[in-house]
Amino acid sequence: MSTTLAKVTPKLTDNIFSATPFLNWLQKAGNVKKVDGGAKIVEPLLFGTNSTAGSYSGYDNVATTPQEGITAAEYDWKQFGVTVAIAGIEELKNSGDTQIISLLEAKITQAKNSAVEQMSSMFFSDGLGNGGKDWNGLKHIVPVDPTTGTVGNIDRSVAANAFWRTKTETTVEALTLARMSTMYNNCSVGNQTPDFLVTTQTLWEKYEALLLPAQRFSDASTAQAGFDNLVYKSKAPVVWDTYCTSGYLYFLNSDALTLKVHKDRWMKAGPFLQEAGQDARYSLISSAGNLVTNASRLLGVLSGKS
Repeated sequence: MSTTLAKVTPKLTDNIFSATPFLNWLQKAGNVKKVDGGAKIVEPLLFGTNSTAGSYSGYDNVATTPQEGITAAEYDWKQFGVTVAIAGIEELKNSGDTQIISLLEAKITQAKNSAVEQMSSMFFSDGLGNGGKDWNGLKHIVPVDPTTGTVGNIDRSVAANAFWRTKTETTVEALTLARMSTMYNNCSVGNQTPDFLVTTQTLWEKYEALLLPAQRFSDASTAQAGFDNLVYKSKAPVVWDTYCTSGYLYFLNSDALTLKVHKDRWMKAGPFLQEAGQDARYSLISSAGNLVTNASRLLGVLSGKS
């Protein structure tokens, strides 16, 4: 059973990332990255300028002043698991190779549905669920008040850390294209612009209604994944996700948001073990990692919109 489960679990990973628009975007953008271990998940940051940059002539002395402006965000490792259980009577009824494979595939589908629901909910939350054991979510990384809280071990309430604050607009009002344009521009630095907008079904339909028929364009790759989408600024797909918070519209950048997972502990199926006093076997499919950012200033959210 353990051998069969190990062969079947890759389907679990594929199904999880194809189940919701946000998770699908992370995978398509190459932002699910396997990393080595360590006490923390460390994300190097570049936030300052180099004062030695400048013109010179001939034998001028070129400035060699040591530069600050490089630091790192540090994120805790978080764990996630789902258990596949098989009762003794199920083993007896499915003792043949074909039968046990079919049974395990059904169990994996059940595990996938539960994992998708829990992961998707986590990634749109504030990371405080289950006593703070939940992984980081968008409400934590891109909060409605970016001047409070600590993200990646960097305190956003400190004035010197203003570079680490995301963009936000919280006026309770109807969604407008003007608000979207301002937030898009606020989250842009040079050619670094939002490339994915995710919201609720209600706001997605509102955005669709704001567009002229001739302006309704769709992103092909997102559409091929089976999700309805429109395109903003001829570049960024706009999708709705069941798990997005009511009234929220996130402006995300694939260069600034990554799901880091441990290379040896991502949807890893353990052996089937029998619990004492039970005629049943259990296998834990476990993961370790976290959702992280290395450039908060490129992320933003509109909230309170209708």
